[in-house]
Amino acid sequence: MKNKTIWSNRFKNKTSLSFQKIGSSINIDKRLYAQDIAASIVHAQMLIKQKIIKKEDGNKIINGLKKIKVQIDKGNFQFKEKFEDIHLNIEKALFEIIGPVAGFLHTARSRNDQVVTDFKLWIKDASKETLRNISLVMKNLIKKAEKNTDTVMPGFTHLKNAQPISFAHYLLSYYEMLKRDKKRFENNLKLLDECPLGSAALSGTSYKIDRNYTSKKLGFKKPTDNSIDAVSDRDFAIDFLYASALCAMHLSRLAEDFIIYNSDAFNLISFKDGMLTGSSIMPQKKNPDPAELIRGKVGINYGKLNAMLTIMKGLPMSYFKDMQDDKELVFSGYDTLKDTLTLTAELINSLNVNKANMLFMANQGYTTATDFADYLVKYKNLSFRESYAISAKLVNYAEKSKKLLSELNLHEIKKFHKDLDKSVLKVFDVKNSMNTKKSHGGTSVINVKSMLKKYKREI
Repeated sequence: MKNKTIWSNRFKNKTSLSFQKIGSSINIDKRLYAQDIAASIVHAQMLIKQKIIKKEDGNKIINGLKKIKVQIDKGNFQFKEKFEDIHLNIEKALFEIIGPVAGFLHTARSRNDQVVTDFKLWIKDASKETLRNISLVMKNLIKKAEKNTDTVMPGFTHLKNAQPISFAHYLLSYYEMLKRDKKRFENNLKLLDECPLGSAALSGTSYKIDRNYTSKKLGFKKPTDNSIDAVSDRDFAIDFLYASALCAMHLSRLAEDFIIYNSDAFNLISFKDGMLTGSSIMPQKKNPDPAELIRGKVGINYGKLNAMLTIMKGLPMSYFKDMQDDKELVFSGYDTLKDTLTLTAELINSLNVNKANMLFMANQGYTTATDFADYLVKYKNLSFRESYAISAKLVNYAEKSKKLLSELNLHEIKKFHKDLDKSVLKVFDVKNSMNTKKSHGGTSVINVKSMLKKYKREI
């Protein structure tokens, strides 16, 4: 029987080669071998405890499974496509090692509950690794921000100069995005923390199994409450791909910012040569290819999420072969995000800040116009809309005079509101503008330093 399929006695003809090729998932799901063996060992332990199988037989099964894991770990295991998946490949190997006793392992379980248990265990591990990788990017943002709390840059809306901000404050905006990403992965870990093992094909089992035992031993909070839902649920895979896609989108936005700021038109930042490439024809070029790759990879994460949603949208309740492709989609989504996070962490480390250009550009575009309007409201008892109109007229004058707002003298400013003294001049200083934004979450140096202390504690 070792070279035949499990169900060979039911069929007269061999499975077609083309169907074997497309139906086999071993080249993908062999990645689940550690989880599959761990779940099988716990299942065998439970069968022994419940006296469903003999202790002697159970121990043979457990020792055989451990030997198979060592073989796979060392690369000495031959995965066979004709046995379809990781579950049957391991089961066939177990028969070769311990003989007919291996047949007791599949008591009180199906591949349906076996695969979803393995998959949940794998996503648990992958989520924890992803959380560590996100944290590394967040730590690198903090390190770079600590060196740039008083670095003034222009904040942009519509990619037009808007108001002066701290470069550290800008970097920490991505910290907040990544913090939400972490919460999504953490929430998924809570949602999937129910063990499907023991649900069998879809209806449960007549054997007196202990699902609380297997759940606890495998690190789940509790067993699933409905056997049909347990084998058909792939919400946890969709949640993982959704969290991955959103995180990748945030990294893509950061990469896009870096590409723009690194451009010759902006020249606000640069990168060490290890994060750049050259041109095959233009000797002078230093291109931010890593940032462009980060920006592009999000398309893969979007694609995997959409594919998974499409697979699940029309499935009736219970298990169907369509679900076989879920693992390839999740594995690829995970690998892509992992590479993107690693590259992003390195890119942030290699970033150099052109502080002089940032300061120069922060002074362009009349970025302190709102500060002047606020000054009139606070000190001259005008409504904001009235002050806004006066400030707009001042900007028009400065633009026509080809001057920065900070280059205007008191006499020129008083043309637009007579009741002013020299104290008004400080509102046009970009650093002063940045440091007046002391409202919670604002860009002042005091606020940014306070937030950095908070972030360092929580990370």
